[in-house]
Amino acid sequence: MKDLPGDGFHVFDTTLRDGAQREGINLTVADKLTIARHLDDFGVGFIEGGWPGANPRDTEFFARAREEIDFKHALLVAFGATRKAGVSAANDPQVKALLDSGAPVITLVAKSHDRHVELALRTSLEENLEMIRDTVAHLRSQGRRVFLDCEHFFDGYRANAAYAKQVVATAHQAGAEVVVLCDTNGGMLPGQIEAVVRTVLADTGARLGIHAQDDTGCAVANTLSAVDAGATHVQCTANGYGERVGNANLFPVVAALELKYGRAVLPPGALAEMTRISHAIAEVVNLTPSTHQPYVGVSAFAHKAGLHASAIKVDPDLYQHIDPERVGNTMRMLVSDMAGRASIELKGKELGIDLGDDRALVGRVVERVKERELAGYTYEAADASFELLLRAEAEGRARRFFRVESWRAIVEDRPDGTHANEATVKLWAKGERIVTTAEGNGPVHALDRALRVGLERIYPQLAALELVDYKVRILEGKHGTESTTRVLVSTTDGKGEWSTVGVGENVIAASWQALDDAYAYGLLRAGVEPQE
Repeated sequence: MKDLPGDGFHVFDTTLRDGAQREGINLTVADKLTIARHLDDFGVGFIEGGWPGANPRDTEFFARAREEIDFKHALLVAFGATRKAGVSAANDPQVKALLDSGAPVITLVAKSHDRHVELALRTSLEENLEMIRDTVAHLRSQGRRVFLDCEHFFDGYRANAAYAKQVVATAHQAGAEVVVLCDTNGGMLPGQIEAVVRTVLADTGARLGIHAQDDTGCAVANTLSAVDAGATHVQCTANGYGERVGNANLFPVVAALELKYGRAVLPPGALAEMTRISHAIAEVVNLTPSTHQPYVGVSAFAHKAGLHASAIKVDPDLYQHIDPERVGNTMRMLVSDMAGRASIELKGKELGIDLGDDRALVGRVVERVKERELAGYTYEAADASFELLLRAEAEGRARRFFRVESWRAIVEDRPDGTHANEATVKLWAKGERIVTTAEGNGPVHALDRALRVGLERIYPQLAALELVDYKVRILEGKHGTESTTRVLVSTTDGKGEWSTVGVGENVIAASWQALDDAYAYGLLRAGVEPQE
């Protein structure tokens, strides 16, 4: 058995099973192997891989995980049910599949709500207890560690507390190392969880765990309340993925245990990898990371209000509950029409632009930002456009790598129902007049291609740039269909990503501004000297 960090307190991840039940997530075996590696790198104690024997994908995962992953911190866990009624555990095919998985730890799910036993299992309450007793004992006799999940425990406790506790006691006496109390419907609140866990712990003497769904938005709080009551095993999923609205989120639970409770539940230094691990798993499941997720979201330590910025300039701890670097995140200053002098000074420092004690300069930038945001621009979501604005004010001129003479975009409807999108750009760069025409999938794409074709010969650094996101928002309308349009463009050079903003009377004009800033900023990042 591995000497696991924090084995006295279990961090148990069930992303690969319970998390995979989220709508929109469909994991391949390769996906599951990748996520398992990330979770092991993070240092969780247990990774529940799925239900071997229930479907070919999970059976293949366990076979490949044994051969392809050298787990450094975690133990792999197989999930399955207790034996069927009327069949011994030794002769139950799905119990055999659990053993055949090779997993050193097995989690069994059992009914703990009397109505579920009678209506779903269609067996007696006593037979259900015997199914638990026989299956746990059999798996223990085969040398496996056994945890038992009491499905619908809290609802069952409300209906028949004596029977729910009898399920816990039976599993404990049969050899289950941990008995996990599950809020399967996610309807409990923290005070209710704490009271029940405290009572069950005192009455049964079993080691208890908690598995909380998030249907009331309390899964993390319920998990920590169970810990307060004496639970020493927490079941969570990365980023809170799970059925319906999800499960207790692994990352805020672990951060709270480490930083608020002072429990060393991860290997030394692992907590600083939390933001990276969270985003890496989001990439694998192909879901955009939540920007407002506690601890690991890009907005978790982002400050916008001028009052906050003034205080943070004196001491960051005045408006932050922890140092973001402890969880691998960073503090960000957002610039908006709410910005004051302190916001601009801190943002300049973040961007590596020393504004010194030039109060007049800072004042000009504040007024410029407020003026532009009134017109529809947003700089909190477009750091690159703000940096260009700030440098222009600080240096007394805009950094110009090229000068645009004119551009146009044409959309042609053809009789056969197809469309043609063509753009022409006329510009000057390094004293040379350049005229280029390009087609694209749409007018903005055509403009982007024309601009790129025109400039890449002069600035080969632009070949590495790629537009990765494009957002359009229609702002306040004026008359009929007339309106102001805001466009946000995200661009990458393969090493980093930045966002730029454009505002115009139509989507093409706004897009052009955002593209102009995107390429100018890309050349600035590449160390190219401006020509004008």
